[in-house]
Amino acid sequence: MSALTLTIAPEPNHTRLLMLNGPIEVMKAVLGPSSLSHPRAAATLLEGLSLWHQSPLSVVLFVDDQACSSGLSLCDALGFGQRTVHYDVAVAVREPRRRTSRLTGLGDFRELRRICLEGGIR
Repeated sequence: MSALTLTIAPEPNHTRLLMLNGPIEVMKAVLGPSSLSHPRAAATLLEGLSLWHQSPLSVVLFVDDQACSSGLSLCDALGFGQRTVHYDVAVAVREPRRRTSRLTGLGDFRELRRICLEGGIR
């Protein structure tokens, strides 16, 4: 089995997730905003996915700024991603982009896919 990479993109109104097994998409999800989630929700989700696939996850937290203030509690006080036996979090800072006012289906995952395939670190 290839390495599993999960990209998490917290945004004001929702949180997008994309998981790849090598180049193959194995999961797409749109969850509620991270600001409304339980403090342990993200860590519990990552642990559960790791146990489900019986493999540690490489996680890319795709945020607007290095402060890692997404409410997911996946970073330490210095802004570095957490590392556990189930997952290893890296932080990727999003470049400014144009916003569109239209959503179709689960939205556009091209940017998350690119980050997953690049490994997330800039």
